[in-house]
Amino acid sequence: MPVPRGLAGVVVTDTVLGDVRGREGFYHYRQYSAVDLAMTRSFEDVWHLMLRGELPTIAERAHFLERTARLRRLPTEVREALPAIARASGPSGPLAGVRTALSLFGAAKGFRPLYDIDARAREDDLLAASAVVPTLLTALHRLGEGEEPIEPREDLPYAANYLYMLTGQVPDARRARAVERYLISTVDHGFNASTFTSRVIASTGADAAAALVGAVGALSGPLHGGAPSRALDTLDAIGTPDRIAPWIRERVLGGERIMGFGHPVYRTEDPRSRMLRTIAEEFGGELVDFAVRVERQVEEILAELKPGRELHTNVEFYAGVVMELCGLPRSMFTPTFAAARVVGWSANILEQADDSKIIRPSARYVGPEAPRPVPTVD
Repeated sequence: MPVPRGLAGVVVTDTVLGDVRGREGFYHYRQYSAVDLAMTRSFEDVWHLMLRGELPTIAERAHFLERTARLRRLPTEVREALPAIARASGPSGPLAGVRTALSLFGAAKGFRPLYDIDARAREDDLLAASAVVPTLLTALHRLGEGEEPIEPREDLPYAANYLYMLTGQVPDARRARAVERYLISTVDHGFNASTFTSRVIASTGADAAAALVGAVGALSGPLHGGAPSRALDTLDAIGTPDRIAPWIRERVLGGERIMGFGHPVYRTEDPRSRMLRTIAEEFGGELVDFAVRVERQVEEILAELKPGRELHTNVEFYAGVVMELCGLPRSMFTPTFAAARVVGWSANILEQADDSKIIRPSARYVGPEAPRPVPTVD
């Protein structure tokens, strides 16, 4: 049986959570366009949709907001351990630290194996873990900067509270909504590496924290979640409009990848990038004008030097621009991605936990012929 590199195109299961239609430039959460949800609904509405299968009524929304807001505070033993975790994480930052912190949180809350608990208990554990991820990430960031963590506020929505815990200031409505739309647009995206990792771990019956920690580990790789800040670094490296073409040509001809461009699934413009460009243009300014100019010239050069390949901006390119405009430090770009994707991981973990079959693929051995006699030692 032929196996494509990276398992590209291999269908491993059925899902009701959503899909990515790469040739159309479209993706959805359950039965709704993800972009339409990002432009019209709140983060908590989408969180409810992913876990429960339906957008909430007004009453359900109020209950869900209250419940998830109450879950944001950390157990004492986790809060007391964060300074040591932040010191140990060093330059690797909050995304490295949150793996340890999430493990500790699961232990402190007494998470049991998914295999041993019912669907209600699984959802309770995943709601608790998802709700504290922003608290953990922002606390680890602030501790790494020599500042004290800021306690969450129950009166602020998810995105606004995230920015508040990060900066100590309640964000203005425009920035809070811009970040919220970004968070919604990155909740889920098919069977990407981190989502698949979370499902593999869930298939073993391990607890919710274990599955989420594995997903965070996969997300930390620069080929998956680590590109938003690198895409912005590209704009800095280019510097001025007159340098765009020579800088890009040199790197493309040298076989280098241009961060923020290309996607393994989309064969047309990434709908997330298109939405985030719109959000960036609502802010306007020199950074946005320069980013749009770079995008256009890079696509022209890639079309010339790599004919026949559809290479457009992906979500990371304008995500970096939007987060910069909203005051997030670059070291928090990928952690912010994780603060959104934890909801998608949770939905996938719940779906996988309903199937007791462990994911156990095979590998094709291509080494020396076996068995051979074991040589004796002279």
